[in-house]
Amino acid sequence: MKYSFPRYLLSKQSVDDRALNKDVLSALKTNLPEEPLKIIEVGGGIGTMLARLLRWEVISQVEYTLVDEMGENIEFAQEWLPEWAEENGFTVGEKHASPLQKEIRISNEQRDMHVNLVHADVFDFISQNPAPSDLLITHAFLDLLPMPGSLPKLLSLTKNLAWLTINFDGVTTFEPVIDPELDAKIERLYHETMDTRPSGGDSQSGRHLFGYLKQVGAQIEAAGSSDWVVYPVDGQYPDDEAYFLQFILYFFEESLGDHPELDKAAFANWLKKRREQVTHGELVYIAHQMDFLVRV
Repeated sequence: MKYSFPRYLLSKQSVDDRALNKDVLSALKTNLPEEPLKIIEVGGGIGTMLARLLRWEVISQVEYTLVDEMGENIEFAQEWLPEWAEENGFTVGEKHASPLQKEIRISNEQRDMHVNLVHADVFDFISQNPAPSDLLITHAFLDLLPMPGSLPKLLSLTKNLAWLTINFDGVTTFEPVIDPELDAKIERLYHETMDTRPSGGDSQSGRHLFGYLKQVGAQIEAAGSSDWVVYPVDGQYPDDEAYFLQFILYFFEESLGDHPELDKAAFANWLKKRREQVTHGELVYIAHQMDFLVRV
């Protein structure tokens, strides 16, 4: 199978839709200041969060800056977001385009979104001292960064609120069990790769954020679990979630393929069986995560 990271981000839209904590989302809606708003999303991928906020009618008059360091994601977003918007009844206008940046306008009778897609490392972007936003969004991103040192820099991007979603929190579950001892070992080693990543990361980011946010003086307005729960119905996965599961297994393969504590043949056989479970509509996957709404 050929693996595409933008397609993975697309495939997890429905997974994230279910996972996002609805109490935290409700608190976001309650606490948002009056529009028009300025929103910055870092690690924003291909723009699925912007599309979600429009689908869920959370925002209507917004200047939205999406920052991602992967050029592949920004290139995909430049094509996908306008296509999605037009398919959903919006008018799309392009204001400016370059290899590193594209500005588009998404509008209809009720909505007016000025979207700036920026290809940049998040900390390089912060170093440019952009005007603070009303809302900072990080989605499935904070658990990839060195903590707590990154928080003050990130929170400098907002003068009001930060919505910090899908922060991994140390629990990965695959069902049915193949080999209890091997399953537990693979999950433990996978979590350890998050903790030893040279660029930073934390396999228990969710629970640690309570303390980290307190350290930097951020007030938690709401918090709650946002678990990924992917399961088949009558042997079929909804939407493109079979691809999502195959990509999760690809993450495991890339992270642990040469791990000295794993027998290569045993791990290869484990991956083979898990992939067959996806193909046959048998695998259940659960990952525990946390959402936060904080006031800076």
